[in-house]
Amino acid sequence: MISVIVPIYNERGNILLLYEKLSIELPSLGRDFEVIFVDDGSSDGSDQCLLEVTRRDKHFKVVSLCRNFGQTAAMMAGIDFAQGDIIVPMDGDLQNDPADIRRLIDKLAEGFDVVSGWRKDRQDAALKRNLPSRIANRLISWISGVHLRDYACSLKAYRRDVIKGVKLYGEMHRFIPIYASWFGARVTEIPVTHRARVHGQSKYGLERVAKVILDLLVVKFLAKYATKPIYVFGGFGLATIGFSVLAATYSIYLKLFEGVSFILTPLPLLSVMAFITGIMSILMGLMAELITRTYYESQGKPVYLVKGTVNIESRPSCAE
Repeated sequence: MISVIVPIYNERGNILLLYEKLSIELPSLGRDFEVIFVDDGSSDGSDQCLLEVTRRDKHFKVVSLCRNFGQTAAMMAGIDFAQGDIIVPMDGDLQNDPADIRRLIDKLAEGFDVVSGWRKDRQDAALKRNLPSRIANRLISWISGVHLRDYACSLKAYRRDVIKGVKLYGEMHRFIPIYASWFGARVTEIPVTHRARVHGQSKYGLERVAKVILDLLVVKFLAKYATKPIYVFGGFGLATIGFSVLAATYSIYLKLFEGVSFILTPLPLLSVMAFITGIMSILMGLMAELITRTYYESQGKPVYLVKGTVNIESRPSCAE
């Protein structure tokens, strides 16, 4: 089954048109399908349009959230309720073309686990949307090591098993290909159609770039140091203590050989503050280690993922 997930926030003018396009394209795929609209606290009457759609076709379903939680939370809700073995998220503003769903799924059939859409001819404001997006995409590719031209494109296709257990928050829905790649999934990208918005207004602005960058730092941290946070906090602490020692040594040198009094230079105070900061960082790292150990041991969380087994019928337990 194919599960198409469509977050909706104040898209009243686009819902029925999107329904008509999806109701033409999806049956032609020759596979069972469902479309899950996630109403993310709309206030423009979108909920009534969605109810109308569900009355017309039982393949179309609605998950209504209590308030506006954001696109990532809406995407997570759709994934949690989806029943298909292929998950296809897309925007509800008609800028994505439902006809591209077939191409994404055909690419999955070539052996890929994630197929990301690339809005090669993007129909958005050049300076306000396109330029910041290009900068962000290059930065994300450089930091993550997963090179895609368009992380922000919502139109993607995932095999369900590669996003099983993924929990999203912030603006992290765009980073699912990174998560999947780090866990061994095959990721690729194909050009998709992008249309100019006709109805409604864009919900995104330049302020989102900063949020994306901060979320990316969280993703990178979790990928490399989630099980060993002492490497970050302790490393910073040792570096700070080292700086403290150098500052103290230099201030003593100035006192003994240059005749510069301690009260005439900020180095002693800087040394003390750096030393205290270093000790606090190391202690924070040890506390983070305790929290991590408690998390994994209390919930029985494994620190590894098994791709497959041979001649093994049961999973070993801690008691064995």
